[in-house]
Amino acid sequence: MVFKRLLGAIGVGGPSVDTVLDGAAALPGGALTGRVMLRGGGSAVEIEHIGLELVARVEAEHEEGESEGAVAFERFTVGGGFRLGEHEERELPFSVPLPWETPVTELHGQPLGIVLGVRTEVAVAGARDKGDLDPLAVRPLPVQEAVLEAFGRLGFGFRSADLEYGRIGGTGQRLPFYQEIELTPAPQYAYALNELELTFLSSPTSVEVVLEADKRGGHDALTRFVVHHEDAQARDWETEVDGWIRQLTEHRDAYGSHAAYGHDGVSGIGHHSGDSHHSGPGLGTAVAAGAAGLAVGVVGGMVAAEVVDEIGDFFEDDGDEDSDED
Repeated sequence: MVFKRLLGAIGVGGPSVDTVLDGAAALPGGALTGRVMLRGGGSAVEIEHIGLELVARVEAEHEEGESEGAVAFERFTVGGGFRLGEHEERELPFSVPLPWETPVTELHGQPLGIVLGVRTEVAVAGARDKGDLDPLAVRPLPVQEAVLEAFGRLGFGFRSADLEYGRIGGTGQRLPFYQEIELTPAPQYAYALNELELTFLSSPTSVEVVLEADKRGGHDALTRFVVHHEDAQARDWETEVDGWIRQLTEHRDAYGSHAAYGHDGVSGIGHHSGDSHHSGPGLGTAVAAGAAGLAVGVVGGMVAAEVVDEIGDFFEDDGDEDSDED
């Protein structure tokens, strides 16, 4: 492990911190567990507060164009109110809930190019210091994975994934950004589609699946479907997804409500079954082939770019780690 010296709080010789996350990739809505490791410096100090901040690299569009920065989308307090002695080592275990809309960073272990991190903040001697910064891996929920694999079996390919600052109107979105997974069209839909963008908006009971089609002829179409977590193993997802795409390409309205999403085209909620099956590899195979080199390390890979004021603090190249290792 690598401890980072809290230079900003009390100067050289102060305490240092290292945060270690447990296990493999986490799940949206699941528990994020780990340990905050503290090591005392040359004198005893009062640890007033220890917090964790979930941050994401997000793209933002503004008047000057497009730029990237970091958004903090959740904060937790995991300790504080104790005295850390000279050269004392202390371990603070934690378990905090990830937001249900936490973006997915990988599929079957293959990175999608989404960058998330867990940043540790320690308050010492009246000053807060941004300490440890660790990459956060998140795998899809079972129903999300089922939908993604169905797209792959239908012949869609993975192009890229990113996080967009802003909101999709008419949905239950809670975070200040949303994830877009861009797919290349399957051959049977290539006559109608240039590209398909997929967004998952998860909640404790269900997942909103938002599809935006870049249609040939320069028109976009948008629609939304709600699927429930318990349906992950209960549906023929290849048929289901085929029906969704046919609804987009054939200009049929979805069943149910017709909320406006801020885009032209179809909108609604419902279920539809198509009549065509196309057997092929799941999207995990496409990601493995298409995502090589997309993932960027959290430390040193974040872009410290100027973004609209609402974005907040940016990730910075964190090159001042203490050389102490265990």
